[in-house]
Amino acid sequence: MSTIECNIVEVCIFCFSGNAPRFLLLRRSKTDRIYPDTWQMVSGSIEGNETAVKASLRELKEETGLMPERYWLVPHMNTFLNPKRDVVHISAVFAAQVPEGTMPVLSQEHYEFEWCSSDRAKQLLVWPGQVQALDIIHEYIIQGKLAAMLTEIPVGKM
Repeated sequence: MSTIECNIVEVCIFCFSGNAPRFLLLRRSKTDRIYPDTWQMVSGSIEGNETAVKASLRELKEETGLMPERYWLVPHMNTFLNPKRDVVHISAVFAAQVPEGTMPVLSQEHYEFEWCSSDRAKQLLVWPGQVQALDIIHEYIIQGKLAAMLTEIPVGKM
């Protein structure tokens, strides 16, 4: 019987170019043992006694060198099965707004980045759950619906 683990976080980074959102995608190393050369959002594992929020901020900093101006818990959980381990993973998704013109400093996990439109990001992303997260971020957070106010994590309290 499959087990369920909730120890992965994902962070969708965006900025505004004028009024239009731009999303930062990262391309995994060509030598990565899991899904090499694929485009993705920031992702990583919760370590030790970290909270999901702390782990997401750590992964954001480690993979891009960035810290957010504004930060949200996205009302969406990504799920996937790791068939090798027979584990269903549930990952919390976060959204990070950074200033326009921000450039990431990539870790060894990635070798390329692209700031892209929502449509372009949907073309590059491999996993349906990440595409769904992008749609939810755009509709509920970027467009400023009530969910944005209710799920924002104050930057000063991180």
